[in-house]
Amino acid sequence: MTFGENVALARKKKGFSQDELAKKVGTIAVTIGRYERNEIKPSIDIATKIADALEVSLDYLVGSSDAILEKALVKKITDIQKLSEEDKICVHKMLDAFLRDSKAKQAYS
Repeated sequence: MTFGENVALARKKKGFSQDELAKKVGTIAVTIGRYERNEIKPSIDIATKIADALEVSLDYLVGSSDAILEKALVKKITDIQKLSEEDKICVHKMLDAFLRDSKAKQAYS
């Protein structure tokens, strides 16, 4: 998907109007509409502000990733990376067990 399509999708998921998003990033709704229609591209500064306002990664907006990485999740991942190796192993084991159980529940539903 394109930058504009990703902005529009993320904006709608957050329940923001173009005007609300524009106010959060310091522009006007017409400009947000032009970004969403891929008529113009924002500066890296504005693209970063859009990502922050929508609480998604810049990688998602520019199409480098299909996954919408929520800012809160990215923060948790960053915090995990700062842990000791022993603690990281523990966190990975807990996540693996939870994901395994979740997938099993889905498979048997």
